Amino acid sequence: MREEGDRLIKAIPKETYLVSLEVSGKPLSTEALVKKMTYFQEESLKVAIAIGGADGLSLNVADRSKESWSLSALTLPHQVVQVVLAEQIYRGWSILQRHPYHRA
Repeated sequence: MREEGDRLIKAIPKETYLVSLEVSGKPLSTEALVKKMTYFQEESLKVAIAIGGADGLSLNVADRSKESWSLSALTLPHQVVQVVLAEQIYRGWSILQRHPYHRA
């Protein structure tokens, strides 16, 4: 886990705003995600989101993260988290663009 965390930290530029996704993170609603996305846009932040593995993220990744979010209290496989996260980001973007996707 430590080696995985070291590789992850090495791949993310220091100025990047890192968010970790973990079961123990802060639960986010779609509305809260949209507020975060607005903040990231207004501040022109480069954002990376680290997905915790079955055993979570190593402490070095958690320490480097500015925030920790949870998509669910359930433990989900990486592939499912990737799809759910991508869909939620798209949904947030569609809300910001006043696109009807999120009401479909």
